[in-house]
Amino acid sequence: MIKISYASCAIVLVLSLVVPIVGDTIRLKDGSVIRGQVIDFKDQQFTILIGAGAKGRRSRTSIYVEDIESIEFDSATTAAAASLANEDMSSGSPEPVSQPPRSSPQPDTTTSSPRTTSPSTSPTFFTIKVAVRADNANNGWTNSGLVVRKGQRLRISSSGRISLGRGRFSTPFGLSTIPDNDKLMRNEATGALIAVVGDDNDDFILVGTRRDFVAQRDGVLFLGVNEGDLNDNTGTYDVVIEAEAGGSPR
Repeated sequence: MIKISYASCAIVLVLSLVVPIVGDTIRLKDGSVIRGQVIDFKDQQFTILIGAGAKGRRSRTSIYVEDIESIEFDSATTAAAASLANEDMSSGSPEPVSQPPRSSPQPDTTTSSPRTTSPSTSPTFFTIKVAVRADNANNGWTNSGLVVRKGQRLRISSSGRISLGRGRFSTPFGLSTIPDNDKLMRNEATGALIAVVGDDNDDFILVGTRRDFVAQRDGVLFLGVNEGDLNDNTGTYDVVIEAEAGGSPR
């Protein structure tokens, strides 16, 4: 198995004495863990309430999204938090981070958008926008920034056009006329958009231009291009992920 080392961030937060009230868990790339309540996302920074100070006052801190490895949101996180995060993220695609080997995703840095408790009547969805790179810069996988739960419904749509090299171009639907014995999904079109859930999973999912499915396991959602040789590829697919808020098992 290929091992990947991740650079430690310069930020160091000493929060071991803080007693949290709510259950949002923020893990930083330097190994620190913050437990509190995410209340805002603006200018690529999460604002977090932590602790229980005098007279009910709580400390507030802001963390840049690039310093965060992952966020696990408590079921009490409100829909407003998801809306705030999505509004700011929609202005630009997340910066790609170090990614796992092509054959099977390994643990890596993620930042998930807030998830909220689903209403009892009909499910609600929050949206994440991702630019999926076609090249091999990140070992063929783009981290969506979403940690999904088993039973969570996902709706993924995509658009755009990438170059597969040697004068060949593809949309997320892929090209069935190009043979490729090294692509991950042998029976699906070359250049098609694919996905996988989890860092130890080879159960790849064909997305194409649109896919609606229920996650069969917990894990980070990765997106990539169904081609064996990505070294001469250029361009990105524009992907919109609609994730069911709460992600309750079905």
